[in-house]
Amino acid sequence: MITPALTQEITQLHADICSGLADPKRILILYALSERPRNVSEVAETVGISQPVASRHLNILRERGMVVANREGQSVIYMLADERIIQALDLLRAVLGDNLKSRGNLASTVLENL
Repeated sequence: MITPALTQEITQLHADICSGLADPKRILILYALSERPRNVSEVAETVGISQPVASRHLNILRERGMVVANREGQSVIYMLADERIIQALDLLRAVLGDNLKSRGNLASTVLENL
């Protein structure tokens, strides 16, 4: 039975995942990791941020279960925990694209009627 407390907990976990996506750099990191696993230096270079900033973002993504870290010798290699996160991001981009088209159409209509 799903109780209100369980619903609240699930909703909070959902919000935690969404907050992990709330920074554009973290989204870029996820797309970079979808290409191949990388260490923090490679992530930083690919996304164009410093290594300490990349480490903080990767930690947030790891805490939210979106990436996993595996030690390989001296390096820690990060990879997506679940490829479906990219499918979700792509779906959100499709929604964004449709919104932008709709706004463009609205702007065109307004300009035509001036």
